[in-house]
Amino acid sequence: MRYTENYSAEIERLKKELETADAVVIGAGAGLSTAAGFTYSGERLKKYFGDFVEKYGFRDMYSGGFYPFPTPEEQWAYWSRYIFINRYMDVDNGTYKRLFELVHDKDYFVITTNVDHQFQKAGFDKQRLFYTQGDYGLWQCSEPCHQKTYDNEETVRAMFAQQKDMRVPTELVPRCPVCGKPMSMNLRADETFVEDEGWHKAARRYEEFIHQHSGSHILFLELGVGMNTPGIIKYPFWKMTYADPHAVYACLNFGEACAPEEIEARSICIDADISEILKILA
Repeated sequence: MRYTENYSAEIERLKKELETADAVVIGAGAGLSTAAGFTYSGERLKKYFGDFVEKYGFRDMYSGGFYPFPTPEEQWAYWSRYIFINRYMDVDNGTYKRLFELVHDKDYFVITTNVDHQFQKAGFDKQRLFYTQGDYGLWQCSEPCHQKTYDNEETVRAMFAQQKDMRVPTELVPRCPVCGKPMSMNLRADETFVEDEGWHKAARRYEEFIHQHSGSHILFLELGVGMNTPGIIKYPFWKMTYADPHAVYACLNFGEACAPEEIEARSICIDADISEILKILA
């Protein structure tokens, strides 16, 4: 493995690869959204969840997402704020938009474990996106009794606006339109995660893109992918780069930029703030 601290030469290499690659496959993890301003602790936590922090002692937004709240009204007061500020509110500091400007005229595809919808908001083509882990903007049956997801924007905005004393009105608590059981977030947390028709279509488009460009000069551009779920993006990128002598692997990740020795000669590892690197590239 290797890490690059003096990255000016690596940036030049990456610029060249972006210019000359036949296709760019972007693999994005939580580090990209963090670089874009989507922090889940600190000031944002205090600003939007101060009452929940005081009552339950949450240290970050993730903690609250798994907490067994005593009532569904309180649960959805928390989740509606969570969804609103991380899905519907404009937060991006320009990071996603700069990334789009770098690849919009290229033959690209995006696979991401992020669930905050920022690629589409920045202008990326929906047909070139594969959200593997779900979407904050979708609900599903908690059972689930059927493999379908539902857009939640209208109800979430109403919850956000109408909640009082850490509770939403009971009539806004979402229930499955088929079986009547509680709805849940369409986020991959356990075996109940719904992979709906749109999910499967996106998966097929991603597989077809990789197949169509097999043997060509592909740049596998990994951004902010950690080791929580390396089997979705990181390991496949390493494997595909190793298997294709024309492929190049690039990793931008603050504190975790690395590549296996087997593909070191065709790897670009930049250990720095992703947002700052994209500014330089742009």
